[in-house]
Amino acid sequence: MPKIAPEPLDNRNTVAKINLGRQLFFDKRLSIDGTVACGSCHQLTGSAYGADRQTVSTGIDEQRGSRNAPTVLNAAFQRRLFWDGRAESLEQQALGPLTNPLEMGMPSLEAVVNRVRDTPEYAAQFRTAFPQQPQISSDNIAKAIASYERTLITPNTAYDRFVGGEESALTPQQLRGMALFESIGCVLCHSGPNFSSASLFDNDNGLRLFPANPDTEYQSKYRLIEDRGAVADDEDAKVGVWRVPSLRNVSKTAPYFHNGSVDTLDEAVRVMASTQLKRSISNDPASQQSIHWSKAQLRFANLNNVAISDSQVRDIVAFLESLTGPLPEQNPLGFSAQSR
Repeated sequence: MPKIAPEPLDNRNTVAKINLGRQLFFDKRLSIDGTVACGSCHQLTGSAYGADRQTVSTGIDEQRGSRNAPTVLNAAFQRRLFWDGRAESLEQQALGPLTNPLEMGMPSLEAVVNRVRDTPEYAAQFRTAFPQQPQISSDNIAKAIASYERTLITPNTAYDRFVGGEESALTPQQLRGMALFESIGCVLCHSGPNFSSASLFDNDNGLRLFPANPDTEYQSKYRLIEDRGAVADDEDAKVGVWRVPSLRNVSKTAPYFHNGSVDTLDEAVRVMASTQLKRSISNDPASQQSIHWSKAQLRFANLNNVAISDSQVRDIVAFLESLTGPLPEQNPLGFSAQSR
């Protein structure tokens, strides 16, 4: 994966803009009651790895949302943001939570702008960050936050070192898992350097039916179709359509899926194998092969790897653990006031 995230022509990164974006990202004054910041749900210290390790996040007035907070790490490489893929850039995504009534609860973007204007520390910083257009505006707020988020990337994983030529970077178990990840079809959706067909490295639309194979034990167990994502308003839709998330740092960002219903990566692999790849989990060697007689072709058809075993699930999990990178360094904020 690149060590520097790409940036749009109309929002080039500068140190001043990144520093301003970092302050806005962590400033709880951008919420209606001064209790929630972007960094509240996208925690960048400790073990949260850019998420918050909650089933769903808590916003203003202790309100709970309906979707799990995706990690902000490596979001700079995605061209579809939010679980339903409705935002096409970090700049578009940055403004959404500010006015969401369950998240930061500001009544309008104008109210956000006024709140920032009323904070004396920001005036000089906007002039420095945007010398050609120094006004405090929702557009500049979004650009600053997006610039900061483009620094939140995690290259130099064990996987990156391996594909870069360090053959000892992956364990034998991780190598087996990597081979399985490709052979059973995970890579069809989780492709490219960011392990997502919704990334800047892929021309795919980045959206998938989930669960594609709904008739499994997991559909009801984990309430997979109560929320239908990008087709939520389609009364005839039987399953949801969701953006393909990146798998980088996935071993650190439990719980999983759009509703945060699955607690462990091992179980998430089993859900995906069943619902997306139509594979059962079985340790019976006989289940690894399915033999069918084709009347049309008058021949036998052999399907191998119909099921995957518990040990193969563990191998895939081990490979996914190799996608964890070191957290980006977080410098102290320029000012310490974090509430009204």
